[in-house]
Amino acid sequence: MSGKKIPGFICEKENIVRLILLTAMFALVFINIYKPFSSSHWYQVSELQFFAFSSLIILTGVLVVVISRVIMYYRAKRHVITYGQYAVWILLEVFFMSLFYTVYSLSVNPEREWLGMFKESSVNTALVLLLPYFAIHLYLFYQDNKKQLQLLEDGRPENVSKPNVYSFYDEKNELRISIKKNNLLYIESADNYVNIWYMNKDRLTKFMLRNSLKAIENSLSRTSVLRCHRSFIANFEQVKVIRRQKDGIYLEFGIEKVPDIPISKTYNEKVTRWFMTYSS
Repeated sequence: MSGKKIPGFICEKENIVRLILLTAMFALVFINIYKPFSSSHWYQVSELQFFAFSSLIILTGVLVVVISRVIMYYRAKRHVITYGQYAVWILLEVFFMSLFYTVYSLSVNPEREWLGMFKESSVNTALVLLLPYFAIHLYLFYQDNKKQLQLLEDGRPENVSKPNVYSFYDEKNELRISIKKNNLLYIESADNYVNIWYMNKDRLTKFMLRNSLKAIENSLSRTSVLRCHRSFIANFEQVKVIRRQKDGIYLEFGIEKVPDIPISKTYNEKVTRWFMTYSS
């Protein structure tokens, strides 16, 4: 498990924001109810003043998590992060946040012994970070499993429409061309038009249609013709290979003069899982 790559959704921007916000809110509630780090002796103030003051201190401490997760976000784009590395990463977050609160607590109450203060800060910081971390990761894994089940459900052969002919309409909803499913290869965006590529008498042929790729995608929902890139839709009944390279992931049709079609990160997981399920 330690050498296995962490799921990509952990390092997605929106999930990082969720984690930071939940951690900040939990830390704020925690410090005002439990009053760790000897915070009740920082200053002799009212409860309302303590809340305002602790909010500022908590948000400053959470900067450790913000900086850490920003670094992780950019690192994950270039390097694989394993479960083992991720565990170490979290431990380092606990360490540096503990160090921050230790230094601050000692500046307010210099009579305390620093090692004892650091131990207390480590325990409290672990609670402040690990409890919301556990909750948000549980939620993210639940949402991902739910999504995967939906993809599997959508990918079942009995849930996929298999028309013999695909009909294409222009933006005025007028029928322009119909292509047998075994002849259709892929559809490519071209400004206000789309290029429909298909085989005709063993020759790669293009038909230009005035419509949007989004409209075409909607008209082909619940078929084996899927969006794989912001500029491409592919007929997966004709896809032979999904190939991963350093510069990206591509679809191969195994037909001479037919180019490989890229798969963008947005659609990678969905179309790969769909292809594997449908092919089986």
